[in-house]
Amino acid sequence: VQLQASGGGLVQAGGSLRLSCAASGRTLWMYGMAWFRQAPGKERESVAAISRSASGTSYADSVKGRFTISRDNAKNTVYLQMNSLKPEDTAVYYCAARRTILSVGESMEVVDYDNWGSGTLVTVSS
Repeated sequence: VQLQASGGGLVQAGGSLRLSCAASGRTLWMYGMAWFRQAPGKERESVAAISRSASGTSYADSVKGRFTISRDNAKNTVYLQMNSLKPEDTAVYYCAARRTILSVGESMEVVDYDNWGSGTLVTVSS
């Protein structure tokens, strides 16, 4: 599956952005999905994950209550709604599909993902 992330940009602290991840090549419903981010000089970290049916979601503690992951399998798209953005949210955001199709549940583990989309840069100014 090929993934293309979009929706990043420059926003002031307290603002909102919605990231989109469009899939092609294979239907998205077969994959558990997640968003990761990588800030300059830091390791890639998980942000949010969602199961194939969207019945299960998980979030990093740093974004709980502010970010929401969702998916529209009919549109082959996964979203990340980001509210109350903080300067520390500044990073390149990547969407990813799990390496195993038809997986159960959601996963926040980087090792469970081997299909990575191009990143989209989110910059939050103070």
